[in-house]
Amino acid sequence: MGRPFGVPVYVAPSWFLVAALITWVFGGQLDRVLPELGAARYLVSLFFAVAFYASVLVHELAHTVAALRFKLPVRRIQLQFFGGVSEIEKEAETPGREFVLAFVGPLLSLVLAGVFYAAMQTVEPGTVPGVLLAGLMASNLIVAAFNLLPGLPLDGGRMLRAVVWKITGKPMSGTIAAAWIGRALAVSVLIGLPLLTQSGALGSDAVDNVGMDTVMDALLAAILAAIIWTGAGNSLRMARLREHLPELRARTLTRRAVPVETDTPLSEALRRANAAGARALVVVDADGNPLSLVREAAIVGVPEHRRPWVAVSGLAQDLTDGMRVSAELAGEELLDTLRATPATEYLVVEETGEIYGVLSAADVERAFVKAMARPS
Repeated sequence: MGRPFGVPVYVAPSWFLVAALITWVFGGQLDRVLPELGAARYLVSLFFAVAFYASVLVHELAHTVAALRFKLPVRRIQLQFFGGVSEIEKEAETPGREFVLAFVGPLLSLVLAGVFYAAMQTVEPGTVPGVLLAGLMASNLIVAAFNLLPGLPLDGGRMLRAVVWKITGKPMSGTIAAAWIGRALAVSVLIGLPLLTQSGALGSDAVDNVGMDTVMDALLAAILAAIIWTGAGNSLRMARLREHLPELRARTLTRRAVPVETDTPLSEALRRANAAGARALVVVDADGNPLSLVREAAIVGVPEHRRPWVAVSGLAQDLTDGMRVSAELAGEELLDTLRATPATEYLVVEETGEIYGVLSAADVERAFVKAMARPS
């Protein structure tokens, strides 16, 4: 849709489904309040759906601006079923920043509700502008109240996480507390929302619609509960991932390498590697400057009786700038570097430019899986 503050905004396909649902439901309400509109009520209702999600976008932009203010990169904003999400790539460095980052979204929704309330005072209450402004005020109040519930993945859960993090000094403790409260909220929504709405429906005049309303309320509650439960679980998994990321260090995962010149037969290169206890081959020029890496998969593909007649240069992959990584890289910085230039092997060098060894992407993946399998 655009790039406010340099951050791309996307609309997920599920948005069109919820926009149609809002148009249908709000159109039915307009029929009771403004029956003279006729079929045009659905056009007004569609405008409300778009305006409501514009409010959601403003809510997400508040998170985005705060993240950019704290030097946290934001991958994108996505509007989707039941709201939106700002994909912030890194975690806030302090609990105070985490609290502010979470609070600005509901705060701006409350501000929008106040703006719409003020605008309501300037129009007639029984008109189309009056109904639209009342609906937008109420919807923004609901968005703010819902997001302030103290459980992940809601903003209130992130605020609770920040408070527990501040008290305990451990961000993981805050995540665990907020995620489990989020799961409790999911169960509460699943059971409590249909009961609340059903009690309201039973007290209304639309007795004939109670059965359909009950089914719709139960479906809505199930979807909301699933979103909250899944989001809480994902928050736990992401916290475990960030906790174990520092264990991934280029220096400890790097294989020792033997430098060989371009015309060296593969059998001779492997003999030198075995003698030195190395597990990788780096092709160098006459001055010892690295030119390429001999791919492990290519070595396996050469039958043993052919290896004396195959030069290492024929099995090597030329080095690009992205395939040279520092031995000091670790954690998220290491993964970001490898993700920027996908390859099977990387040349690891010291800060002086000296060859340290070869890093295999497969070794990084195995270490990552092993670290994630360990309990926090």
